[in-house]
Amino acid sequence: MSHWSDNEDEARRVLTERKAELLKLLSDSSADSDPVELDQTRVGRLSRMDALQQQAMAKEMQRRRELESKKLDLALERLDEDEFGYCVQCGDRIEPRRLDLDPSVPICVGCAD
Repeated sequence: MSHWSDNEDEARRVLTERKAELLKLLSDSSADSDPVELDQTRVGRLSRMDALQQQAMAKEMQRRRELESKKLDLALERLDEDEFGYCVQCGDRIEPRRLDLDPSVPICVGCAD
């Protein structure tokens, strides 16, 4: 049995803490996706390519964090609406172990297949 899937306060705490961590990561990494300077006199071609690759990776990481943040917001909404722990597609109870792995998961294993 899950340690918090039936305890809304604990679920809210876990989701809120994760959301706060994500917001901090998003604010800390915002400069990583700034435009890369293309001044050839200051930076060599390989250095620019490396900087562009790092910028692309930073943008992708930021996109993933924003997606996870939205998932957490939706899970918190489900908590507010007393729908947390139930599949948004079929309405069945989500397996507690699945919620332990990812408390923001919106669907059961059957619907995920």
